[in-house]
Amino acid sequence: MKQELREQAFPILNEFIAYLNTIKGKSPRTAEEYFLDLRTFFRYLKKSRRLVPDEMDFQEIPIADIDLDFLRSITVTEIYEYMNYLSLERHNQPASRSRKVSSLRTFFHYLTKKTQKLSFNPVEELETPKQRKSLPRYLSLEQSIELLNHIDGPYQERDYCIIVLFLNCGMRLSELVGLNLSDVRSGSRSIRILGKGNKERMVYLNDACVDAIQRYLEVRPHDGLLDKNALFISRQKKRISPKTVQYLVKKYLSSIQLDEGYSVHKLRHTAATLMYQYGNVDIRVLKDILGHENLGTTEIYTHLSSKQMEEAAKANPLSRVHPRKNRAENGGSAS
Repeated sequence: MKQELREQAFPILNEFIAYLNTIKGKSPRTAEEYFLDLRTFFRYLKKSRRLVPDEMDFQEIPIADIDLDFLRSITVTEIYEYMNYLSLERHNQPASRSRKVSSLRTFFHYLTKKTQKLSFNPVEELETPKQRKSLPRYLSLEQSIELLNHIDGPYQERDYCIIVLFLNCGMRLSELVGLNLSDVRSGSRSIRILGKGNKERMVYLNDACVDAIQRYLEVRPHDGLLDKNALFISRQKKRISPKTVQYLVKKYLSSIQLDEGYSVHKLRHTAATLMYQYGNVDIRVLKDILGHENLGTTEIYTHLSSKQMEEAAKANPLSRVHPRKNRAENGGSAS
C-alpha cells in the first residue's frame, strides 16, 4: 500500500493491511481497496458521532486517531445506518455495498478471531446486499473479427496483440498490464498469468496468440526502456498502464460502433462466451482459464447459453402459429 495511505491509517488498521499482504497473500492493490473501504467507514462514524466539525469535508476527516476503545464502541445499529448512508447519500450500487460489507467482515473477523483484540463482532449477522443477476455483455464472433480488422496506427502490432490476448485468453486488465517477457513460454506455447491474490495460472496460447506475440516482439522497443521486463511497452518507453489499455480498447470499440456499454472487461466476457459456445469447453476448464475462485462465478456463461437458446426458440416465426379452432368451437357439428 502507498506510504501516504499508511500514514493516514491508525496502527491496528496498518497491522490488518500487513496481515492481508503477508498472511492472506493479497496483492497491494487489493489491500489498498480494503483500506479505502474501511477509511470511508471510519470517516462516516466520526462524522455521524459529531467527532469532527460539521463543516469539515468528508474526504478530509482523519482516522489516524482511531483506537481500540473506539473499535469496541461500534454497534450493530451504526453498521446498518452506515449501509443506509452508502445507499441513499453515496448512491453506491449493490455490488459496491457488497464489497464494503466484505471489507468490514474481513476486518472484524481479524480483530475477533485472529488477534482477539475484540470480543464482539458487530458485523457477524450483517447480510450482503442482494444484487440483480444480469447476463454479461459481450461481442459476437462477427463483432470480434471486425474489431481485430479495425486495429491500425503506429502501434498496430502491440494493440493487435493486446486485443488478441484479451479475446483468446480472457485476461483481466491488471493481468495483461502485469505481463513480463519471461511469462511467455514459447516452447510450451503457454503464458504465465499472475491473477487475483497473487495466484498464478498457466494458459495455453493458440495459433492466433502465438502469431500476434511474435509479430509484436519483432517491433517491440529495446533501447532506453524504463522497465525492460514488461511485455507491453508504452510510448514513454515504460510498462503500459491500465488507463492506456482502456483508452486504446475504447478507441477500437468505438470504431465499430460499440462504445456505449462496452469496455476492456467485456472482452474477457467475450473470450469466455466464445470458448463455451463454440468450443464446448468444460465449465471447470473455463474456470481455470479465467482464474475464478469459485465455479459459481463461471456458471454465468452456462446461463448465458441457455438464455440464448430460449431467445432463439422465440425468434422462430412458427412460434406465433396456433392451431385453428375446431368445428365445434366454430358452431359446426362433429362427425
